[in-house]
Amino acid sequence: MTTSSPQEDDVIDLGALMSAVWRGKIIILLTFLFAVLIGGIYAYFFTTPLYRSTAVVMLNNREEQVVDIGSVLGGLGSDRSVVNTEVEILKSRILLGKVVDRLDLTQDPEFNSSLVPPSPVSQVKTWVKSLLQPTDDAESSVESQRVATINALLDTLTIRNVPESLVFQVTVQTTNAEKSALIADNLVDLYILNQLEVKFEATEQATTWLTERVTDLQASLEEAEGKVKDFRANTSLVSPEALEGMEVQLKDMRERIEDTQNALAGSESRLAAMQAATTPEAQAEASGDLQLQRLLPRIDESEIQTAFETRYALLMTRLQTDITRSQTQLTSLQSSLTTLESQIGQQSQDLIALQQLTREAEASRLLYEYFLARLKETSAQQGVQQADSRIISPAVIANFPSAPRKSLILAMAGMLGLMIGAAFVLFREARSNAFRTAEQLEGTTGHATIGQIPLIKASRRKDAIAYLKEKPSSAAAEAIRNLRTSVMLSNVDMPPKVIMTSSALSGEGKTTVALALTLNFATMGKKVLLIEGDIRRRVFGQYLSTSQKDGIVSVLTGAKSFDDVVIHDDLLEADVLLGDKGQANAADIFSSERFANLLSDLRKRYDIIIVDTPPVLIVPDARVIAQNVDATVFVVRWDRTQKEQVVGALREFESVGKPVSGLVLNQINPNGMKRYGYGNNYGPYSAYGSKYYVN
Repeated sequence: MTTSSPQEDDVIDLGALMSAVWRGKIIILLTFLFAVLIGGIYAYFFTTPLYRSTAVVMLNNREEQVVDIGSVLGGLGSDRSVVNTEVEILKSRILLGKVVDRLDLTQDPEFNSSLVPPSPVSQVKTWVKSLLQPTDDAESSVESQRVATINALLDTLTIRNVPESLVFQVTVQTTNAEKSALIADNLVDLYILNQLEVKFEATEQATTWLTERVTDLQASLEEAEGKVKDFRANTSLVSPEALEGMEVQLKDMRERIEDTQNALAGSESRLAAMQAATTPEAQAEASGDLQLQRLLPRIDESEIQTAFETRYALLMTRLQTDITRSQTQLTSLQSSLTTLESQIGQQSQDLIALQQLTREAEASRLLYEYFLARLKETSAQQGVQQADSRIISPAVIANFPSAPRKSLILAMAGMLGLMIGAAFVLFREARSNAFRTAEQLEGTTGHATIGQIPLIKASRRKDAIAYLKEKPSSAAAEAIRNLRTSVMLSNVDMPPKVIMTSSALSGEGKTTVALALTLNFATMGKKVLLIEGDIRRRVFGQYLSTSQKDGIVSVLTGAKSFDDVVIHDDLLEADVLLGDKGQANAADIFSSERFANLLSDLRKRYDIIIVDTPPVLIVPDARVIAQNVDATVFVVRWDRTQKEQVVGALREFESVGKPVSGLVLNQINPNGMKRYGYGNNYGPYSAYGSKYYVN
């Protein structure tokens, strides 16, 4: 027995899947038609027509202001973030709330579900909710209805930005065409009006703020200018040029003091030298006076000496007077220098303070003038604001409903029907655990399929054998011939004489196969004996017309001889040894030596012996009988016997060392094979059989 590898089991056979779908095409088609029917009923009888209306608005980013005040009234940009923002504004609850209030949509049952008469289930839910959460707030109820209406309006609204543009399509879908157009137009109008209101509010806020700011700046400017004025009035302030002149005067005064100090030092040095001189020559040299030098040669003269001394004394007195005067002058200059330095320092500080106050006043003036200009520009801008959007196409009242799209519903229903049908077929195929072809049977069991017998349409079992005899050229008769040939060729050197038929369970048609083989061998001129080995059920009486009661048990117990109980059936044209009821267990009877001896004796009298045995999974009789036969034909019912049952039954035979000789796929339904997609390919039930068979 061969088994498939795990790798082969994991591979999805697309051909098998497609074949399974094709085999279930009738089911898929019926499911498709049923789904289309249901979809049509829903689309044409149960859906509410919806009408769609679209208003088109364009975002204007040209910033066409009369006065260029970008920071206050600038237009919108055109990048993706601005576009997305405007889309969200169009869907904002504030804007939709204005639409609800303007059109009084809270009184429209389509948007306010509380106006629709509640169903009994809804009434019960409302009653239970009122018990759990009691409320008497009428105002809250009104607000909740308004919120619910806004939610319903949002569900009917679709905002779409046309790619690569600043155009928005505002679409509303309701049950009334006029209502859809009215809501779309009002939403766009309120959207544009909202832009103007925002700009008006921004302008008003800017004007108010600028007015307050200008007033504050004016007070600050006046205060700064007042400080400058008071400072000038209270300070003896010179100009920067005069301060520069004073600094030049200070420099000259410092130079004079330096010169005076040098002259005083020279006079004092000269006086000291004159006071230190003791001789006339030294005195004349120390004084440096020319007159004393002229008198020096005649110093010996008393008059000259007196004149020399008088002159020298005069020079010393004069030098002392100069020293005193220079000292007085130096003191005066130093005092003036100190006063001038103090004046210059104070003047510098006052000038710096004045410049600081002047700068502050100038800064206040510039700021005041700037904001005053902005205030005037903003005030001039009031009344000339433009919206950032404009309508380029108002909503048009639809003549035909946009939904439901009946063709789409039918198409979707059809697709759903096809998928459900295909899924059901594939599920049924996956759940199928029976055999439909010889290849499946051989692949699962590892045994050869030696026969494929179609279903014989007969109301009684006896009629099935009569059909085979009356119609020897039928597909069923040819299938029996093929089975006979396969059985005889299963061992060319020693063709089997004793052939056993068995199955996994009852109802597989093994008895009919045994009788058919008997008839077929008999028509060849063979001397054939058919033994009813299923002595527990004993169904041969349903096929044969006989009153014989005794059978194989009587022969094996010695109560009767073989010749006394064997009968010849004219329908089968063969001898038949019926089964009869005995006291011992059937398995014990067939495992006895008497049964083996009986078969040995019968081999000498008959060309072919066919033994019909009970199902192997139910009783062990078949495995016991198999020990004394030459070939075992195992019958499997088409599209019914489960794979596990067949494999288990074959394992029972192998466990006793008597594997079956071949498998027979029995009771094949030609119509079923065609339905499964095998009808054009397999043997007696193929599409070509009509050329050869006479059914």
